[in-house]
Amino acid sequence: MDNLAGATKTAIIAPIPEAEAVVGPFRHIFDHTASWPVPAHITVLYPFLMPDRITKSVIDDLRACLATVPAFTCTFSQVAWFGQDVMWLAPDPDAPFRALTEAGVRQFPECPPYRGAHPDPTPHLTVGSTHLADLPSMQQAATELEAELPIQARIDRVRLIAGSDTPGSWHTVSEFTLPTA
Repeated sequence: MDNLAGATKTAIIAPIPEAEAVVGPFRHIFDHTASWPVPAHITVLYPFLMPDRITKSVIDDLRACLATVPAFTCTFSQVAWFGQDVMWLAPDPDAPFRALTEAGVRQFPECPPYRGAHPDPTPHLTVGSTHLADLPSMQQAATELEAELPIQARIDRVRLIAGSDTPGSWHTVSEFTLPTA
């Protein structure tokens, strides 16, 4: 596919545009994916297939499996942490995000989330990590971010994105509309 030129990785994400105004300033400081530019999102499957394996058939299969999960609304009302390394927002409910991941893995069992490192991955919107900042700066950001919550979001689409570790390289390959309930 033409729109995969130069890509070395793919991912399936649920973009959260409603969160961008609140988390965007923090992500630009604390989350390297903001420079790729990957929007505020919850990861459905990463890594997905290698770019040279993305075909029209794969996109059709992906569309069909994602269509098993209807569009939904969620709320981000708390800042959470993975250890003291990664700050994130927790969606409530998280079950629909889990259902999207499960549907993807059923269709593409060769693509377990995070290469199988986390057997039951926690749906989360990453705000940042200590790879880019020190813990006190992140803790201060968490306090500021909590004052901006809650964020309501309508999840009605999922994207297949592709890119590399180079800033500015990620883009949407295909977007999938979730069915209305």
